[in-house]
Amino acid sequence: MIGEHVLAGYTGAQGAREAVALGRGIASLTGGRLTVAHVHPPGRPAAAGEARTLLDQAAELAPEAELAVQEGRGVGRGLSVLASRIGADLIVVGSSEGGARGRLALGSTADNLLHSAPEAVMIVPSGHVPPEGLSRITVAYVRRPQCDEAVTRAADAAARLGAGLRLLTFAIGDEPTEGLRDDLALATRLAGDGKVETETTLAQGDDIADAVERTAWLDGEILVCASSEDATAHRVFLGEVALKVLRATPCPVTVLPRGYS
Repeated sequence: MIGEHVLAGYTGAQGAREAVALGRGIASLTGGRLTVAHVHPPGRPAAAGEARTLLDQAAELAPEAELAVQEGRGVGRGLSVLASRIGADLIVVGSSEGGARGRLALGSTADNLLHSAPEAVMIVPSGHVPPEGLSRITVAYVRRPQCDEAVTRAADAAARLGAGLRLLTFAIGDEPTEGLRDDLALATRLAGDGKVETETTLAQGDDIADAVERTAWLDGEILVCASSEDATAHRVFLGEVALKVLRATPCPVTVLPRGYS
């Protein structure tokens, strides 16, 4: 289950503060470790000292966290390298500044992670305040192996954490729904009968954003997406449709690497 060791990126910006807060909440739920890290570019003698000053601020937000400084030519790349080195299984980053409140805004760091990270990546909506518990895990489902794996992993996590499980698929425009409902029924069996309370939702709309808007979301909910079939093994790569879902969703989104285990 993801969240055994959470790595939150910190820059001092509001989005980074929200990432630390959510990372702390996830680690508390799973009983895992939390590392807060700042990535600075190489070749700047003063950068390490600046990083330590920022991490002193982060320590006030999460006193129990381990703190780390990492050199990197990009923040996303630096966090990926650090995650591999320390054994983190989830990288949490906030939305970029200027995004709409309650929505995910992808800056260069999130974009890099969503197309190359070796571990699961969680993006936090702007203005997000973590609730005390996890109410439900929703899996964006399309019938393919990566999504099947995401369903089984999410079901295990929901059962362990005492959360509900929802399987969500999209019918856009005049797309026939009978086959999609059959796919959801299959996914429900993959989740394991009786293992966890499971519900299904067929979200319909003129486009992805419209379908997401028409879908009900709970406080304390997390959306899980599988990586695209274009992803290399054990890497995150978010496809075009999933990216549209992510940008419209009002809750934190976790993207699993291909072949996540």
